[in-house]
Order: sequence, then C-alpha cells, then structure tokens
Amino acid sequence: MTGGTIHTHKPVNWLAEVPEYQGILSWLTSIDHKQLGILYILSAFGFLVVGALMGLTIRLQLMFPMSHVVSQEVYNQIFTMHGTTMVFFVGMPLLFGFAVYLTPLMIGARDMAFPRLNSFGYWVYLFGAIMLFFSFLSGGAPAAGWFAYPPLSEKGYLFNNGQNYWALSLFVTGIGSVATGVNLIVTILTMRAPGMTLKRVPLFVWMILMDGFLVVFSLPALNAALVMILFDRTLNTKFFDATVGGSPLLWQHFFWFFGHPEVYILILPGWGAISEVIPVFSRKLLFGAGVMAASTVAITFLSFGVWVHHMFAAGLGFAPLYIFAVTSLLIAVPTGIKVWSWLATMWGGKLRFTVAMLHAMAFLIQFTIGGLSGVAFAVIPLDWQLTDSYFVVAHFHYVLVGGMLFSLISGVYYWYPKVTGRMMSETLGKWQFWLMVFGFNGTFFVMHILGVLGMPRRVWTYPLGMPGWAELNFFSSCWSFVLVASMLLFLYNLVWSFYHGKIAGPNPWNAWTLEWLADSPPIGENFERVPVVRSRRPLWDLQFGSGGDGEHHA
Repeated sequence: MTGGTIHTHKPVNWLAEVPEYQGILSWLTSIDHKQLGILYILSAFGFLVVGALMGLTIRLQLMFPMSHVVSQEVYNQIFTMHGTTMVFFVGMPLLFGFAVYLTPLMIGARDMAFPRLNSFGYWVYLFGAIMLFFSFLSGGAPAAGWFAYPPLSEKGYLFNNGQNYWALSLFVTGIGSVATGVNLIVTILTMRAPGMTLKRVPLFVWMILMDGFLVVFSLPALNAALVMILFDRTLNTKFFDATVGGSPLLWQHFFWFFGHPEVYILILPGWGAISEVIPVFSRKLLFGAGVMAASTVAITFLSFGVWVHHMFAAGLGFAPLYIFAVTSLLIAVPTGIKVWSWLATMWGGKLRFTVAMLHAMAFLIQFTIGGLSGVAFAVIPLDWQLTDSYFVVAHFHYVLVGGMLFSLISGVYYWYPKVTGRMMSETLGKWQFWLMVFGFNGTFFVMHILGVLGMPRRVWTYPLGMPGWAELNFFSSCWSFVLVASMLLFLYNLVWSFYHGKIAGPNPWNAWTLEWLADSPPIGENFERVPVVRSRRPLWDLQFGSGGDGEHHA
C-alpha cells in the first residue's frame, strides 16, 4: 500500500479463477474475509432457527400448568441445548460474521491480517457446533443447563455422554473464537488506511477491537474449566467434587469470569452497528464519539470485575458481596453514557425512519429495560429475592435479544446492500419489525412479573393454583409464536431481496465510512483505491472537501 492506493493482485480466493473450483467448493476453500463473514452469518441464522424451535418447545411445555408436551428428561435437554445454541452458536458467529466481513472494509484493508487463521476460526466453530448436536445420537443431549453447574454436570448425576460432548464442543469452538479475536486485534492495529488513526476509526471498528480483547482474555478461563469438567467425567479427577476436596464453586468462578464478559462480547458489535446506523439516519455525527470510545474501554476493564454478582446467593461472605455490588453498579455508568450519546445524536437530527433505524430505536428502549433490570441484581437484597427466578430470564433476554439481536438485525438491513448489491424490502421489513417488537415484549416482559411472583427458572412444569402463573405463562407462550413468525419473515426477506431487491449502488444511504467506497458487493480485494483518511467521515471529505475531525454538518 503506497500513497493511499491498494494495488490490484490476484483475488484472495485464487481457486475461484479455476473453473472446476467455482461454486460451492470456492466457498469451502475460501480465505476471503467477505465469504467467511457471510458463512458465519448464514450459519448463525441456521442455528437461530434450531434454537428458536427449541425455545418454542419450552414455551409450549409451560403454556399450561402440569403439562406433558415433553418429558422432564427431554425438557432438560432442550433447555440446555437452547441456551447453548443461542449463546455460542448464534450470538458468537453473528458477531464474528459482522466483524470479519466489515472490519477490513471499514479500515481500508484488503483482507484480515491472517486470512488462513480467519478460515480456521470459522471451520473450527462449525465443527464444534455440529459435534454438540451429535450428542442426540449418543444416548442423549447435555441436560445440566447452558451453565453446567457441578455437581449436576458431574458423572454421578448425568450418566450419558451428552455432557462430554457439551464440554468438548465448547472447548473446540473456544479455540476458534480466540484465534478470530487475535486476528481482529492485529488487523485493526496494523492494517488501517493511510491517515486513519485510532481516533478516526469508525465506532464499529473500535467496538470490535475491544471485543477482540474481551474474547482473548475471557475465553481461556472457560476453556480451562471445560478441560477440568471433562477430566472429572472421563479421567475420574475431582476438581469440582466437594466430598474429596474439590469445589463446585470453583466452576462458578471460572464460568462467570468468562460469562459476564461474554455478555459484552455479544453486545459490543451490536453497539457498534447502532453507532453507525443512528448517525447516518439522523444526518449528524455521533454525539460525544470520543467519550463513547472511552466508555467502551471502561466497560472492557470493568466487565472482568463483576462476575461474582452471579454468585451472591452462593454463601461467599459479605466482604466480596459488597465489593462486587459496587463494581456491578459502577459498570452501569459507561453503559448509560452510550444510551445518552445515541439519544443526543438523534435529538434535532433529520431522522429517516428506515427499517434499520426502527430496529435501532427499539434497541434503545429494550436494552435500557434490560440494563435497568440488571442493575437490580447488583442490589444484594433484591438479588437474593429474584435470583434463579423468571425475573433473571426476562433480564437476560432483554439484554441479549432486545439488545444484541435487534441491533444486529438493524445492521443487517443497513449493510445488506453492501454485501449483496440489493436493497432489502422495506415493506416486508416493517411488518417484520412490528411483529418482532410485539412478539418479543409480549413473550418476555411478563416474565419480570412471574419472577416477582416467585416462579423459579429452569422448571419443567408448575402446579395449578399458583396466583398469576398460569395466565402469564399462557400470555407469554402465545406471543412467542408471533416472535418466531417475525424471525421467519426476516429470513424470507433476506432470501426474497437477494433475488428481487432493488439494485442498491455503492452508497444507497449516503453514508460516510470507507466500506461504502467499495463496490456493492465489493471486488476481491475490496478497493481499487483507498483515499488518505483525514476525518471520521472520509467519503464526505471526498465529496465536499476535508473539514478535519468532525466539522461537517449534514
């Protein structure tokens, strides 16, 4: 790269030039970040369908008291597989798909720093995910929950091999995730376009950089715990057996040291997408972009100091409870800064209510609800009252579905023209949006009330006569069908628009970051020429002249 120009070389996937390797084999052998990003996202959507069907089965089982849609054993397996699938096989590949596709385009690079490592990360993830579903053929799937607390996950309580598959599957996918995290960090730090300092990278890229550090420092803790539980089950070690000096709490410390940063691993790319969508459709620069970047760094550090709030009911003593209650309250501050920054960006802007913008606005409301309910768990007496109740289920889904999924779907509508060269249907998108908003809130908001009424999470069924339980569960289950219908309509829109969507052109939104300089879809090496970057809005500099770091007003 010289003088702001990326010269033409052979395509990254050289096999695509050979006729006998075109088609599906070119995807199976590709090291092009764009193809791998699409594979990540398509795989995530495939597992989303599977996970949603398992979630629908859970809601059918709980629709009426004393129900027997599935047996208790099957319910525990479905419950475990639903949580594991949604967190590890939907959330993680979605974020990596966005990251590996968009990051090189947004920083003016031709590919990831290590293209073959990028390919390795995807195929290791897919292999690990498929491995877990083979557990159904080995005598039964894992049934200890997606958190797998000992002693329930030990051999003495679960005799089938499903839990072994669970540990080995997540260990394998964890290796791929760390590899991709390292690749993203190196790419962002070493391959930016001329003039693109870290102060000038798009907020999406900055979020992905922090995400990479979270992955690299948190996943090894989970992998270490997975090795220990696998050894306990196969080699008769006793890491988590309290009867011979082991500690079940040791698992919780390892798991939640990974588990709470994992929440931010999943949500940061969504925040990055929102930080690109809201300014473009408000026609304003992001308000307080520097503070937003600093708050992301603060969250990255603080996320490693709050894991014990998942263990307030574990009998650790008051001193650690007080310390982690303070840190758990403190992390809400930089998160609140982000919400106010997004709102301030919209305030006074020339808002365009595209489907992408509608999802971004819904994200703000629902993620705020999830954040506020999360703060409740930092208050020790409230945590003791609500822990392991359906209030936790509501909070968790408002953060990850209301936060991560709404924001990334906003990103799909925003970047779909760049990936495919066609626009998604706004009409279908608005139907999908409203079905999703009503379906999501109808399904999960009443779970807050169920938790306050005392309904415990993870239960297979519940007795007759519990005040409000039957009515609220019936209400929640009915709306879950609407939520699933919205997801099916979204997937239909993706496919329909691929063949029939309006031709997009390189920059249909009149956006200003570098990915919109590339063709739609981008050529093999992304760019024929990359300009010297002089501000956070390089495309506006090309059109109107440079105004430095943020002097333009749309």
